[in-house]
Amino acid sequence: MRKPKIVILGAGYGGLLTTVRLQKMMGFNEAEIVLVNKNNYHYETTWLHEASAGTLHHDKVRYDIHHVLDSSKVHFIQDTVMEINKDEKKVILEKGEVEYDYLVIALGGEPETFGIKGLKEYALGITNVNSARQIREHIEYQFAVYQMEEEKNDNRLSIVVGGAGFTGIEFLGELTQRIPKLCQEYDIDQQKVRIICVEAAPTALPGFDPELVNYAVSQLQRRGVEFLIGTAIKEATPEGILVAKGDEEPWEIKASTVVWAAGVRGNSIIEKSGIEAMRGRVKVQPDLRVPGFEDVFVIGDCSLIINEENNRPFPPTAQIAMQQGEVTARNIIALIRNMPQLETFKFDSKGTICSLGDDDAIGVVFGKKLTGMAASIMKKAVDNRALFMIGGTSLVLKKGKFNLF
Repeated sequence: MRKPKIVILGAGYGGLLTTVRLQKMMGFNEAEIVLVNKNNYHYETTWLHEASAGTLHHDKVRYDIHHVLDSSKVHFIQDTVMEINKDEKKVILEKGEVEYDYLVIALGGEPETFGIKGLKEYALGITNVNSARQIREHIEYQFAVYQMEEEKNDNRLSIVVGGAGFTGIEFLGELTQRIPKLCQEYDIDQQKVRIICVEAAPTALPGFDPELVNYAVSQLQRRGVEFLIGTAIKEATPEGILVAKGDEEPWEIKASTVVWAAGVRGNSIIEKSGIEAMRGRVKVQPDLRVPGFEDVFVIGDCSLIINEENNRPFPPTAQIAMQQGEVTARNIIALIRNMPQLETFKFDSKGTICSLGDDDAIGVVFGKKLTGMAASIMKKAVDNRALFMIGGTSLVLKKGKFNLF
């Protein structure tokens, strides 16, 4: 009798947790499990801001997928997904194709530029390990060139961060720790360095507790960050950006480094494959399946789930993706074992923490507000817990964060 074939696309938080839960809960001959990912490693997306600023080496952010897979139960394919053919139940890859009986789409998100002219050409994005390495090296290169050039161009030392959401704020926190070290290394007066954050919304960290937002902004301002809140980036150019408040005339901010951290959408493969979506995100059923398809699950950044408390979509986070991975694994097993009812996904928020550097953070954990060192310690604990859920104690010991104080 042919074993059912489960194909998981993407080895991010949701896809990898789905895989390790399936390999743990299923018998050897119960199903064939295939994991497809374009890289042979998983990277901690929530750590990329550290690698981008240069406060954490990029190799610390990633680990080999094979280290957490049971090769006797899971077949790993390193390839790039091109398209999903739902009618023929197959996935078209760059180097071939793979058929499925059950499919989990966990391809992760893509940067959303909102059609702003020049962003793709002139701004850098915190999107993966290589982009993080590019940002770190680009900033350091500007400092090195500034030191060597006879006619000093102070714009080389200006860094614009587009967006004051979680990614932008966390990157700014790391940047304020990295810049003093760069200035010391290249013998540059730190007063010449400008860090400017531009946010179109009327507040930083939209939707977050206002008291904690004020704490975060004041901490970063104290370290030299300039905030332009309620100000939109209209265009990115080779020399910097054009910004404007409301209907005002745009003005220019010159900077050799522009980092875009303001938008994430779902994966374009979703739309290319003819799956109904909004900005690459599928409004999934309560059991995380695609409406009309009993064999296709969508989780992580590609899924859209409405928060009934405010009638708005939950923001795509690692916490949600991992909880979706747990539910998806159990639901696939239920389908294979012909169990009558699938589990409904209910997001159980453990809290939210935003880092402001190595020893500072803000957060709400189990309803309690935290700031400073206490929040920072909790942030590291959360990071270590994510490692433990996928790879157990051995992965925590290898990649975990233990510099709590």
